Amino acid sequence: MFYLVGLGLFDSKDISLKGLETLKNVDKVYAEFFTSRLFGSSFESIEELIGKEITILDRTQVEEESVFLEEAKDEDVALITGGDPLIATTHSDFLVECAKRGIDFQVIHGSSIISSAPAISGLQAYKFGKVTTIPFPDLEYNYFPKSPYIAIEENLKMNMHTLVLLDIQAHKDKYMTINEGLENLMTIKDNLDYEGMIQEDTLAVGIARVGSVDNIVKAGYIRDLIDFDFGGPLHCIVIPSELHIVEAEYLVEVAGAPREILDDL
Repeated sequence: MFYLVGLGLFDSKDISLKGLETLKNVDKVYAEFFTSRLFGSSFESIEELIGKEITILDRTQVEEESVFLEEAKDEDVALITGGDPLIATTHSDFLVECAKRGIDFQVIHGSSIISSAPAISGLQAYKFGKVTTIPFPDLEYNYFPKSPYIAIEENLKMNMHTLVLLDIQAHKDKYMTINEGLENLMTIKDNLDYEGMIQEDTLAVGIARVGSVDNIVKAGYIRDLIDFDFGGPLHCIVIPSELHIVEAEYLVEVAGAPREILDDL
């Protein structure tokens, strides 16, 4: 049987009791951390918790070889990943393959940035639109993909908030910061052939290390957040649309937004 287990947001304490019980009982445990990873725990601490060795796979081993699926025909095999395992489309492909090959499977969900970041931002969940990701630019060719900026604009036109995820290149130990993400948006803005909706005076929310005891939620204008020290990864950004008074009060009182945002409500 194949088990797809989400580890949650930050450390080994985020693993659900169901997930922990499963990992203790399976024959083999594999891990991929190129889509997400736990910064609050080492591989060794997770191995100690579940009482067995974890085999860490790279992207090629996961997406092309998928040896764990072949083994799951005869053994109980688990693949673990940070967050919720089905947020990454790569992982849903495994379930399709299991169905095709006649392999039984079970998904054990974990907490995800997709729900936790909007929640801790204080903004109303039903007002979020399309999620977008800012990739690392290709500096050799000075190429900054415009798609994230356009996605935020499309949400703003519909009066919807945007959760902006930031690129992860775990194999290079490279994690985009809020500062870099905002700088990239401003670079894209400067190269548009029209007046963009996201400017230096646009309100944004920087969110760092969701799920940890030292998480940061800081709201402010982009021009100010670009120089704010958010500390270590993982980071993400929220770009709000029009605010309800309850949302605005949260951003001011909890997230430190300028009190002047209450004036126009």
